[in-house]
Amino acid sequence: MTTFDTLQRPLRDLRISVTDRCNFRCVYCMPKEVFGARFRFLPRAEILSFEEIARLARIFVSLGVEKLRLTGGEPLLRAELETLVAMLAAIPGVRDIALTTNGSLLTPGKARALKEAGLRRVTVSLDALDDATFMAMNDVGFPVARVLEAMDAAEAVGLTPVKVDMVVKRGANDAAILPMAAHFRGTGRILRFIEYMDVGNANGWRMEDVVPATEILERIDAVWPIEPLPPNYPGEVATRYRYRDGAGEIGIIASVTRPFCRGCTRARLSAEGQLYTCLFGTIGHDLRALLRGGASDEEIRAAIQRIWSARTDRYSELRFLETPPPGKKVEMSHIGG
Repeated sequence: MTTFDTLQRPLRDLRISVTDRCNFRCVYCMPKEVFGARFRFLPRAEILSFEEIARLARIFVSLGVEKLRLTGGEPLLRAELETLVAMLAAIPGVRDIALTTNGSLLTPGKARALKEAGLRRVTVSLDALDDATFMAMNDVGFPVARVLEAMDAAEAVGLTPVKVDMVVKRGANDAAILPMAAHFRGTGRILRFIEYMDVGNANGWRMEDVVPATEILERIDAVWPIEPLPPNYPGEVATRYRYRDGAGEIGIIASVTRPFCRGCTRARLSAEGQLYTCLFGTIGHDLRALLRGGASDEEIRAAIQRIWSARTDRYSELRFLETPPPGKKVEMSHIGG
């Protein structure tokens, strides 16, 4: 069964945050000034169990979801994540299970366990190739080499193609655009440039810090000519381009300057069971209360269906029109990217 919202967008993808914790303090997501020693993360009892996540996933699949992505925080901080992957892979109708990670904990052994459990692909975050820039971005002194080793580990077990996400912030790492493109050209890894977004309230976002997609593409095209590619599937967030010399492809995720709200098919489940229907959401819907309050699968299914059917979210379009809705937005570290 396919469930549609008010703009006739189907529910196809579910992004599942398995933890609100992260071992990085990236300046565009979890800056130390906010997420410091005194910050209160969720107690374990408030976080959904693997069984609760799998139950909700099964219900979402009955409403049309086909793709699942595990996020955080840093999802590999959740112990034995491969157990959850195996539970999700056993759900009839799930076509794809992916993982977004900073790579810090993606060892060869963990990559193998995840692959054997049913994980299909990984996306690894990397914002520069030189340690000085990357360490300034992650703000915990984590080196580039170990992230590249995580990509190697993923490829070695068949978690491919590896996608590499680079958030571009002017004055912080935009000088790394061409070196990153040069490094990943011809490797089979798909580098995706992400415009710095105003997700949450903590990252001090300013429009002048955004490097627009047009500028990123112009910089690359001037050195290695590129041409557009069609999307892999309806609702794909990244606009695809390929190098004319055959050295692979890149992607652009341009939520700020090229809103793609009209094609958004994603629901987001926070670690404590709040359902958000937009990355820039201000209001969550408490599914944990239903789970732990004795609601049946059919009652939960009806609740999710009501929520999605009433969905009107198009924050990025409204921001582009300079009329964004008011309200305190949920932090990206809480519901994943």
